[in-house]
Parts: sequence; C-alpha cells; structure tokens
Amino acid sequence: MNLEYGHIYHIYNQGNNKQKIFFQRENYLFFLKKINEYITPFGDVVAWCLMPNHFHLMVYITHQTATHQTATHQMTPSHLMSDQPINNSIAVMLRSYTRAINIQENRSGSLFKPRTKAECVTKSQGITPSFINSNQGAIIHVPIPEKEYPQVCFHYIHNNPVKANLVNKPEDWEFSSFRDYCGLRNGKLIKRERAKEFGLTIVHFDSSDDLESSDNRE
Repeated sequence: MNLEYGHIYHIYNQGNNKQKIFFQRENYLFFLKKINEYITPFGDVVAWCLMPNHFHLMVYITHQTATHQTATHQMTPSHLMSDQPINNSIAVMLRSYTRAINIQENRSGSLFKPRTKAECVTKSQGITPSFINSNQGAIIHVPIPEKEYPQVCFHYIHNNPVKANLVNKPEDWEFSSFRDYCGLRNGKLIKRERAKEFGLTIVHFDSSDDLESSDNRE
C-alpha cells in the first residue's frame, strides 16, 4: 500500500499467533524510542497505543521520498508494505525490535505477523466501516464521512485497553497517547497541533458503548 503525503493512516500489527510482543515495562518504552527513530522522520504521530500482543499507530504522512539512514540495512519481504522509505523504515523497526526481544527472551524466529497493515482514514476509498457495540447489539455505522472516520479511529485506538479489560478507563493505561491528551503526561511523541488540525479530541467512554473494528483487528 502506498502511503500518500497529507493523509492519516492507521498502522498496526500484532504478534504471530497473537503472542506477546511486550514482556516488561522496559519493552514498551524501548518500542516507543523505535517509533520516534524510525517513523517520525516521515510522519507526525497523532495517536498510539501499545498492547501486550499488538500495537496501533495513527500517523499523518509528512513526506514519502526522504531517504532514512536505515535504508542501508538488508531487507527481506517480511513486514514490507511497499518499497517506500517509510514502509522500509517500519520494517527495519520491527526487525530491530524483534532481535532485541529474541535476545531478552532467549527465543528465535518472527515476533510479528508478516504483514504490517496501514489503512488510510482520511480518504473514502478503502475505509472499513466501524461497528458500535451497544446494549441493543452490534450496529453498523455507515456511511462514514471522511472527516468523521479519523475521530472514530482516534477513539478506537485509545479505547483498546478498556475493550481488552486491561483497565477500566483509557487514562489508566500507561502505554497510549490518551494520557498525553488529557493532561496527565506531557509526552513528546504525539503532534498535538496535527491532531487539532483534524479536530481529533479525546472522549471518556461509557462501558456500554464501545467502538470496535469490523475486522476484529484489536
């Protein structure tokens, strides 16, 4: 998939067979450093959430043609979405993190699923309808205007730890950008100006209403 300049993408991947990818607090912090090193040269991170066995990023693409220093690394088809520099950089990021975890956990082989996915949330083509789980059952929410879906995705990413029953409130989960947006932390990874440009704001969720993706990406 080509990541186009000037659009926001929901980028995500999970552990092979839904295995854990984060084993201790330091692993989460290490992965955040990797995001800053490998992704921010190409885009503005407007939301993120790291879960025990997967991750979500919401990234506004600032440029596609810049050559990142990681381009000198030998690449394999694993994790590649295309030959764009940002996609190659994401692939190198995941391989680098995998090597570190394999050493830490005395394991070998792939840690992540082979394909990292990236869905554009600011273009009508290819947008996956979301479902709202309510007391009346699952209700499909269509159509989704281009200006509305970025907010749906923003909510979905931040509510992931609640949906997974890891915490009762999004702000209780340390490893997401929700705490930065609600003023509990002054994280430097997110670009608040870019989020404001697209009208992205946090909400406090009711346990009876939960945004869930139609492909159960978690």
